[in-house]
Amino acid sequence: MSSPPSNTTTTHGAPDQATADPPLRLRYRVRFSKTGLLRWTSHRDLARLWERLVRRAQLQLSMTEGFHPKPRIGFPSALALGISGLDEVVELDLAERLSAPELFRRLDHDDQPGLVIKSVQLLPEDSGKAKLERTDYVITRPDPELGADPIDDDRVRSDLEALLAKDTVTVNRKNKPVTFNVAEQILSLTFNDNLELSMAASDAATLKPTDVLDLIGCSDWIAHGSHITRTDVVLKREFPTTDPEFLAIANQTPHCGEPTDEVPK
Repeated sequence: MSSPPSNTTTTHGAPDQATADPPLRLRYRVRFSKTGLLRWTSHRDLARLWERLVRRAQLQLSMTEGFHPKPRIGFPSALALGISGLDEVVELDLAERLSAPELFRRLDHDDQPGLVIKSVQLLPEDSGKAKLERTDYVITRPDPELGADPIDDDRVRSDLEALLAKDTVTVNRKNKPVTFNVAEQILSLTFNDNLELSMAASDAATLKPTDVLDLIGCSDWIAHGSHITRTDVVLKREFPTTDPEFLAIANQTPHCGEPTDEVPK
């Protein structure tokens, strides 16, 4: 009696499925700015915008496994609604190999209002997902034309120093008090022409720039025209290179007519 045919039998010359090469998966790190009206886009909607952008660019995306595969698009840090970002990060996993300049060209060609591609880098195979180290912010003074009272600079600096001298602070999150270690959360906080803030990343809950405004008695700044801009997203691992095959950086000349959120000096 003949035995049943094996499930692993293949046509002549075709590789066995079990020994076939795994699908290509290359990770690209894209830095971009989110300014103008786009700052009023939520993080969830921004993620959807990127999904549409990469599909319009006709990229072969690496997809997650399971019943509902999704493109592998990741952000190391979400940007809160209403905050501009000058150096944001998104990572794309592609199932095709493109040079950094070619991917830059395809993404930049979309010309999404408020979104400007700053750089594209093809990462090493062992890079892993981006992990956040710190974020830097500039918070402008409120606008007197929007009803803001004159700023008492000495009072702001005094309250700022008092905050930095504390061991812990407590803020309410979803009607629940959450306590934070000040030294672990706030790396630097200064006030001159604007308020400049550097905050450490954490796997647990973190303070927000608006929390810091509340803690130094400046809760009304946003309502009176103060603007928060995230100026830098610093990652734990970078992969310096000057090879144009792996790194493409935007021309420093801004796009014609492109709205900007320049931080006053």
